[in-house]
Amino acid sequence: QVQLVESGGGSVQPGGSLRLSCAASASGGITNIYPMGWYRQAAGKQRELVARIRNTATTNYADSVKGRFAISRDNAKNTVYLQMNSLKPEDTAVYYCSLEAWGLTYWGRGTQVTVSS
Repeated sequence: QVQLVESGGGSVQPGGSLRLSCAASASGGITNIYPMGWYRQAAGKQRELVARIRNTATTNYADSVKGRFAISRDNAKNTVYLQMNSLKPEDTAVYYCSLEAWGLTYWGRGTQVTVSS
């Protein structure tokens, strides 16, 4: 089984920064070669892609976060990060870590990010 454990969420004022982390593990498996990403789901809305990174470090971002957020990964630690800068109230959501492997998408439990003055 794949386990994804997120950390780093919290409350911040507009314009502030947060860094999310997601540690991946798999029983008997290697997780550092698969695409990982961050999605978010705001109240009453569908879950949407925020950023995604392949093991080659190729990235893609939602238009709404380009230039403000940066995704990175440490393959030696099986960990993916999301640096979020210039946060806006509309970034408020539960952020979920994902890993795509063996034809499936695995999810973490999510971490709340609240941007409010």
